Amino acid sequence: MGFRGGSSVIRWVKYGVGLSVVGGFVVNLKHSDWKVQSTGIVRFGRAAIAVTATVIDYKYTFYGVDATSPLYEKIKSEVHTRSALRLRRMCSLNGGCFVKVGQHIGALEYLLPKEYVDVMKVFHSHAPESPVKDVYRVIKEDFQKDVSDLFASFDETVLASASLAQVHCATLKDGTPVAVKVQHPNVQMHSFVDMATMDILVRLVAAIFPDFQFGWLAEETRKNIPLELDFVHEGKNCEQVSKMFGHLSFLKVPKIYWEQTTKRVLTMEYFDGGFVNDVQYIRSNDISVSDVSA
Repeated sequence: MGFRGGSSVIRWVKYGVGLSVVGGFVVNLKHSDWKVQSTGIVRFGRAAIAVTATVIDYKYTFYGVDATSPLYEKIKSEVHTRSALRLRRMCSLNGGCFVKVGQHIGALEYLLPKEYVDVMKVFHSHAPESPVKDVYRVIKEDFQKDVSDLFASFDETVLASASLAQVHCATLKDGTPVAVKVQHPNVQMHSFVDMATMDILVRLVAAIFPDFQFGWLAEETRKNIPLELDFVHEGKNCEQVSKMFGHLSFLKVPKIYWEQTTKRVLTMEYFDGGFVNDVQYIRSNDISVSDVSA
C-alpha cells in the first residue's frame, strides 16, 4: 500500500523546516542589530575556524620534529605566538565572553606558555569599546529614559573598557560626579551560545591533545559569567564589602546610586586614581610600592 499524497507532505515538511531555519536566523539577526557578523552561527564558526587552524598548526609544525633538537624550543615558541595571535583576533571579533577568557589567559603566568600570556595581556587594558550610541541605547532600554533625563552631564569618552562593559564619567542632577558602568549590548544574549561554543571546542582540543587540561577555565567562566552580567548583584557586593571593611582608612569602596542602576547599568561614586601596576603613579602619591605588592 502506498500513501497518497506522501510526496506532497514530505515537500511541505521540507518547506516548513527551511522556513523555520530562515526564521530563526532572521530573529537572531534582528537581536544582533542586523549585524550578520554578530549572529550566533557566525560567532561559533569564527571560533571553530580559529581553533581548528590552531590544532592543525600544532600538528603540522611538530610533525617529525625531534624534541631534543636545538631548534625545538624556537619552533615551539613561534607556534605558540602564532596561535595566541590567531586566538586573540578571534576573541576581539567575537567580544564579550571570549574577551573575558582572553583576560583570564593573560593572567595565568604560572600555568600557560609565556607567549600566550604576553599576547593576551593586551585585553587587561585595551578591551574592545562599544560606540556611544550603543551605550545610550542600553541606558534607554533599561530606564525608559534618555541619558539627559538621568544625568546633568555624560562624558562620551570611554574612561575604561573591559570584556563585558565600559565606564564613562558623568554628573548627577545634583552635581555629584559618578562613574557609570554600562554593559556592552547583546553580551547577555550571546553569553549562552558563547559558553556552549567554548565548552565544545575545549573538549575537542582535549580529545586531540590529551595533555591539554584547561577545561576548568571554560567551566569557571560559565559559572561566573551570569553573576558578572548582573550589575545589581555587583552593587550589593560593593555595599557588603563596605560594611565589612569600612573601618580601614586606606580602603575606598564606591557608593552605589541605586536610582541610576539596573542589571546592565551600574552608577557609583567616582574616585580618581591610578592602576595598581603603575609604579610611577604609586611613587608620585607617596604610596609604598612594597605595601601594594605585599
